[in-house]
Amino acid sequence: MTAGTPWLNWHNRLHRQLLQDPQWLPKSSTLVLAVSGGQDSMALLGLLRDLRRRHQWTLQLWHGDHGWHPGSAQIARELQKWCQDQQLELSLSRADVSITSSESKARDWRYAELTRLCQQRQTNGEARITVVTGHTASDRAETLLMQLSRGTDLAGLGSLRRQRPLNADAGNGIQLSRPLLDFSRDETASICHDLQLPVWLDPSNSDPHFDRNRIRQEVLPVLEALHPGCSQRMAALSERMSQVRDTQLALVELSVQQLQSTAGQLQRLALQQQPAAVRRTLLLHWLQSQGVGSLSARQLEELSAAIATGQPPGERHLAGGRRIHWCRNWVQLDEQD
Repeated sequence: MTAGTPWLNWHNRLHRQLLQDPQWLPKSSTLVLAVSGGQDSMALLGLLRDLRRRHQWTLQLWHGDHGWHPGSAQIARELQKWCQDQQLELSLSRADVSITSSESKARDWRYAELTRLCQQRQTNGEARITVVTGHTASDRAETLLMQLSRGTDLAGLGSLRRQRPLNADAGNGIQLSRPLLDFSRDETASICHDLQLPVWLDPSNSDPHFDRNRIRQEVLPVLEALHPGCSQRMAALSERMSQVRDTQLALVELSVQQLQSTAGQLQRLALQQQPAAVRRTLLLHWLQSQGVGSLSARQLEELSAAIATGQPPGERHLAGGRRIHWCRNWVQLDEQD
């Protein structure tokens, strides 16, 4: 921290978390922070700005102007001016309206822009880059409710993980971290007040056409009134679900390794001894590890039943020119003739 900057409880809280889990924001790395100008991202920016000397980070800020409201360009200009005054490097991107016509398309655009910026910095010789976002426990609770209402599996219940590869191309080494998942939205408002940080309000955050906004404005307030603190508890549940998911994947990987031959075949007899749900999970993991694309729940159910005890040898043709076939002792995957 620079001379004269007060060390507040907010700094201490995040600093201690990073000491316990330094892989979230590695020392001496480049942090590419997505800044919307709202209170969550500004609170995170203030904390990272003040802690950067202690952790020897290089800060690169990025702002995406979605163009969702007439004042978005003005927010981008004011944010850029503030960053210049703070001697912080900010990169701006302006989206085409067609790209950000939905929440999912806007999210994909943001991550594509962040990936491009990170790759530019990698080209310039920076090897350790982490993208950082200001998602909070409140965001995690909202996401959990959305996933539950849409219908989800264990992975969906543990969404908004603390850290994950930025995109499917994990080989580029770029990680995405969310350091504020233990902070609530009320706390980020207090951080902005205590650090005297500007906040730009985005009208699109109150637009009821977006599912998340309705959950934030209509659903969570009712739940909080009934059960105060429920947002933090839901966020904690989501974290536990992500840990359960990690544990499950690790155990499944070990089990598949035990079932595989050196040639990559699966022992059919051992598979048959497993309960149907376990057999489906093992088959899915094995097929994905062999490069087979996602199967529908119905396809997986039918395949698991066909391999079960009492069923004759057979085969199924899969997407991507692959063929799975099984005899009395083995299950094997081949290229189609």
